[in-house]
Amino acid sequence: MSEQTATLIGGTAVFLWGALALFTTYTGMIPPFQLVAMTFAIAFLLALGKWILRWENPLVFLRYPAPVWVLGIGGLFGYHFFYFMALKNAPPVDASLIAYLWPLLIVLFSALLPGERLRWFHVLGALMGLGGCALLVTNGGQVVFDSRYALGYLAAIACALTWSGYSVLSRRFGEVPTDVVGWFCGATAVLGLLCHAIFETTVMPEGSIEWLAVVGLGLGPVGAAFFTWDVGVKRGNIRALGAMSYMAPLISAVLLVLFGRAAPSWVLAFACVAIVGGALLASLEMLRGARAARK
Repeated sequence: MSEQTATLIGGTAVFLWGALALFTTYTGMIPPFQLVAMTFAIAFLLALGKWILRWENPLVFLRYPAPVWVLGIGGLFGYHFFYFMALKNAPPVDASLIAYLWPLLIVLFSALLPGERLRWFHVLGALMGLGGCALLVTNGGQVVFDSRYALGYLAAIACALTWSGYSVLSRRFGEVPTDVVGWFCGATAVLGLLCHAIFETTVMPEGSIEWLAVVGLGLGPVGAAFFTWDVGVKRGNIRALGAMSYMAPLISAVLLVLFGRAAPSWVLAFACVAIVGGALLASLEMLRGARAARK
């Protein structure tokens, strides 16, 4: 598989994550950790169905050393745990903006990987994406950080570090097949269920729309996305993927507007230009390579 192909496969995760907010708005009053348990259980069943259809032994994908499991389960569950902690202990705008440092951190951390080199256009592209994301999250307003929400801010920083660390370090386990992500999802579902039992009260989905939203989350943004992301970060252009990730909140905003869940604005238009431009700039190296290959 070429780097360009792997990057494009990984990029589909960004588009799937863009649908996360839209699907979530249709899940009603289901509490966060319950939703994590339900959707990651569906993601695990997705992997299980693949193993059954291809006559593969699921237990084969359990035979990997402890660091693989610490990274995988810690990345998937840790990200969601810290994200929800941040939202509960800080204003959503502040928490979201801090948490969305992870694409920039991926670009910066990638320079530490063997054979990787950080160039000016990678950093500038990621910063443009961060600026566009800031416009979206704040709606063009001002963010004022308050020391009263220090715990929430720390959780948001931990969230950004967790996902960026998981994404970059996954490259060091390139020999581990993507099927193992299925077991990561299963473990995340169990941990989500435990947190739900400790912190929340069960609320079952009401009506077909809410059930379809839960299933849609489990198949797409919380299902296939993590498998395609694994392919991208292990075999693709990780710096381009980091910058492309800022398109997730943009896609999310556009979908919410199209489905009548939000109103269009000039802020959205400016954010679109910044994010798409930043993604293209950070992908300059990959685009040049694809162009040269066609000649």
